[in-house]
Amino acid sequence: MMKFETVDKQSIFTRLDFRTKLLMMAVITIIAFVWESPVSGGILTLIVGSSCIFAGVKLEYLSTVFKVMIPFYILILIVMGFFNTNQVQTLLNTDTLTPIFSVPKEWFWVGGLTMNQEGVIYGLNIIFKTLTMVLIIPLGIFTTDINHMVVGMVQARIPYKIVFIFSSTLRFFPLLLEEIQGILEAQRLRGLALEKMGIIKKVTVYATIAVPLILNAMAKSQRLEVVLQSKAFSGSSKRTYLHESILTQTDYICMIGFILLFMFATLSYFQWGVGKFPWLLY
Repeated sequence: MMKFETVDKQSIFTRLDFRTKLLMMAVITIIAFVWESPVSGGILTLIVGSSCIFAGVKLEYLSTVFKVMIPFYILILIVMGFFNTNQVQTLLNTDTLTPIFSVPKEWFWVGGLTMNQEGVIYGLNIIFKTLTMVLIIPLGIFTTDINHMVVGMVQARIPYKIVFIFSSTLRFFPLLLEEIQGILEAQRLRGLALEKMGIIKKVTVYATIAVPLILNAMAKSQRLEVVLQSKAFSGSSKRTYLHESILTQTDYICMIGFILLFMFATLSYFQWGVGKFPWLLY
């Protein structure tokens, strides 16, 4: 059976309590969201990506993320380069932008548009933002057992109903992947060669998978509802837990470090402009 926890090696991230990882994800996400400079954003993305590799997140997962996001990133660069002029002019406090090239005026609809360098640079900033936010999630979740994750979230005063929904989603995720693989294998046994199909035909085949997948997911959710009702599930956090979640000295040191990092990033942003759009660029 597939496991959602993809990390097999032991590291400092696997030994941290999930409450520490929640703080880490919150701090890194806020910093990535606030920073506007592609230089600082790229450095943060590089650190988070290196931490994922160090923690043992599979390279196949990282490469899949990059492949899926590439069309989205290309679209961001195009849109930001052509149309994001007012924002970068406000950020740079200037009315003059550096043109890269212009579309011939005789072209239908897009004729006369000019791609500017500052817009492309701001697009890079958005790419690094999203990459950091995407990579910080497996760094916190893939390095934590679901049982310890549940206990840590409850001890962080998160309502147990939300914790239960979150943990159930994580547990259902590998089951859904297995069902998708099972359906595809059944179709291959009937002579369906996905590898030889074009992209449009593949989309059609994958669309047909959605119907049995949704029906099976609904059947499982109904069985889960019956089981919860038979056990008088109330959603109260006042219950016993098999696993424990204990903050160690390393957790306290890391939590203090993340808080100091957030304070330093905030101070440097407003005081010295570190992370603002023109930082180390203009």
